[in-house]
Amino acid sequence: MSLTIAVIVGSLRQDSFNARLADALAKLAPDDVEFRRLRIDDLPLYNQDDDDSPPPPVTRLKQGIREADGLLFVTPEYNRSIPGVLKNALDHASRPYGDSAFPDKPAGIIGVSIGAIGTAAAQQHLRTILAYLDMPTLGQPEAFLKADDVLDGADIAEGSRDFLQGWMDAYLDWVRRHA
Repeated sequence: MSLTIAVIVGSLRQDSFNARLADALAKLAPDDVEFRRLRIDDLPLYNQDDDDSPPPPVTRLKQGIREADGLLFVTPEYNRSIPGVLKNALDHASRPYGDSAFPDKPAGIIGVSIGAIGTAAAQQHLRTILAYLDMPTLGQPEAFLKADDVLDGADIAEGSRDFLQGWMDAYLDWVRRHA
């Protein structure tokens, strides 16, 4: 069964650790899985006044989510939570009420940080949001990653490859069971 995975990276930084992780994770998937990174950098701030006529970047985001079999969130942690740009994307794609792009889309959450706890708090906050958005979200294995330990340039460091391969295998199995 071929899969299309929409990837949302919660960082806009040009040399984002999480963008690098997202690209490296895609290399761990079998050939029948396509990863499509969804843009969130050009979304305006969410404003309910725009619900009846969403701007083109919002329409594009929702279409990308709807066309995917599953979603992969790769996010940093800012101030013990998710970045504002990610929250803005979630708000846009879940509105207007009754027209959310998210229900029943299987999700996975992973992230990398320079800190010792990785992105543990951000992932917990994101799990709460995704539960409300009616998205079945992979619970185990969890992956709270430190950049120096898992990234070797644009690739996954040798010492983390087996763990992240296991995470990717579990995530893709999760999507296949729920898609």
